[in-house]
Amino acid sequence: MGKSLTPYTSTDRMRDLVRDQSTIILILGRFGIPLGFGDKSIAEVCTAHHVDEETFLQVVNYCTGRDYHYERISLTALIEYLRQAHEYYLEFNLPQIRRKLIEALDCSGTNDIALLIIKFYDEYVREVRKHMENENKTVFAYVQQLQQGYLKREYSIATFQGKHTPMADKLKELKEVIIQYYPEKNNFLLNEVLLNIMLCEEDLTQHCDVEDHIFVPAVKLAEQRLLQSNTAVYTNAPKQVEVKGKNLGKLGEREKDVLVCVARGMSNKETANALCLSVHTVTTHRRNISQKLQIHSTAGLIIYAIANGLIQLDEVKG
Repeated sequence: MGKSLTPYTSTDRMRDLVRDQSTIILILGRFGIPLGFGDKSIAEVCTAHHVDEETFLQVVNYCTGRDYHYERISLTALIEYLRQAHEYYLEFNLPQIRRKLIEALDCSGTNDIALLIIKFYDEYVREVRKHMENENKTVFAYVQQLQQGYLKREYSIATFQGKHTPMADKLKELKEVIIQYYPEKNNFLLNEVLLNIMLCEEDLTQHCDVEDHIFVPAVKLAEQRLLQSNTAVYTNAPKQVEVKGKNLGKLGEREKDVLVCVARGMSNKETANALCLSVHTVTTHRRNISQKLQIHSTAGLIIYAIANGLIQLDEVKG
């Protein structure tokens, strides 16, 4: 085994931290720390910008593969960090990628795959927005109430943990769609946006990991402490988040028939009637199709069906 990296401490210079790990720049922004900190230490910079030093250190140490201690973080500071990350993705990063996609692809109306890639991306962004807004309004609200001494009778952070899905999976799908089905020679713009998608995929993966490995354990600890204090006040449960699975494989003939119906915009009932199947069987086929192809959006399935010659664009409902 290799030698483990030494954790950063409050006396390390902030500029050395950024020099060692360029991706720390994103973390600085989410903590509200601007550049231009000269030779100041991490402690001095955090104090100057009213950032909880321990929370900053534990997030940085985790994200750089060093030892970290989730029990030292401030949940209030971490929630603000996660909210700022959500704002970065929804208001800056994902819209910027869309603009570059439109610039790089042939969206004149003559390229079927280009238009469906944009549709795929827009569906993905809507799902990310729903995911993050749920965390902002429901999960973070639960934790804030927890800090005030309130618990939910039918909800805990374990509920969120059990249904917390990685948001980067569909960016991986989009990346594969572009690589496999959009032939374009010497398109530097497309190569650049593909690189941006890959970087966003990595960043989103790390963001979800911070939630899973720092946020969730810290909330569990807060729940345990409140339960042990015997002072908890119980309230109703919040809404829950959805979860999706995946698996890779090939489609059978019946699954291809169902996929064609899905791509044509038919409902489960219409598909069942057309193929002489039960609605339950159609639902099962649809779930298996998504698992095997690792494609979970209708737009992605349409792209797959067109790219593999199962249907033509004029068969797709607008």
